[in-house]
Amino acid sequence: MANAQTEAPDITVSSWVMVMVLGLVWGSSFLFVELAIEGITPFWLAATRILLASVVTTIVWQMRGGVLFKSAVPPPWALLTIVGALSTALPFMLLSWGQQYVTAGFAGVSMAAVALMVLPLAHFLIPGEQMSVRKTLGFVVGFAGVVVLIGPEALRASGIAGEIPGRLACLAAAACYAVSSVLMRRIPPIDGFGLSAVTLWIGAVVVTISALWKEGIPAWPVASIVVVIIVLGLVQTAMANMLRIVVVRTAGPTFMSLTNYMVPIWSVVLGVVFLGEPLEPTLFTAMVLIFVGVALSQWNALRQLFR
Repeated sequence: MANAQTEAPDITVSSWVMVMVLGLVWGSSFLFVELAIEGITPFWLAATRILLASVVTTIVWQMRGGVLFKSAVPPPWALLTIVGALSTALPFMLLSWGQQYVTAGFAGVSMAAVALMVLPLAHFLIPGEQMSVRKTLGFVVGFAGVVVLIGPEALRASGIAGEIPGRLACLAAAACYAVSSVLMRRIPPIDGFGLSAVTLWIGAVVVTISALWKEGIPAWPVASIVVVIIVLGLVQTAMANMLRIVVVRTAGPTFMSLTNYMVPIWSVVLGVVFLGEPLEPTLFTAMVLIFVGVALSQWNALRQLFR
């Protein structure tokens, strides 16, 4: 994989903006999923949003010329298939199944663990992303902030049958996101829209087959649920997947993993604003810990940003 994109990450102002936008977009997805799941089964929700995102992304890609690879190296189809399955299909299904048995809080902590999983993987596989004491401490402090935000009770056993497999499913989903981010960085020069379209279609095929097998032919949802699914497909899936690929391919998977600390903050804030959920005083302590963790782990990038 000599021609793979393994140069040092390039973290710019745009990188920070995209990560913050992704935190908001993915943080708001909890609101939309909560609405959509009232009128459609979990696997079909995942399948329809990925299928819609696949179609939209493919149209945009074709309008931009439809070129996929930017070099003469042999197309790494096996690697693309693995990335497609690990970045959309498997984590969507694992989370859908796992959240039947675990609290939303535990699922949130699991997603925050992506950052900690990416750190050692990137250290060994991505040049320029080696672990250091400061960077590792930053990610640990940020993770502690997420635990404070969601509450330690999220880690306690609930006694529900199937809880242990459910927790393992959530952690496996986090591992899928971590591995796919690192592998994505190693794909040779490729068009971002094309990469997004290809990986989404791979995920769409896997999830659709699984939905047919697990849940059968779906009933057509009511109009309000259709609107929510369209928003999830266009914004939380199509646009977010494109931004994620751009960030991973330019700024690197370690920087991209910071999004997993921002998602819980936005999900809590939006819950307070739109769902009337109580504003817990721990939110502010958690935000301080998360921001300190981000500052420690990305100190060099922040110094370049404010020069």
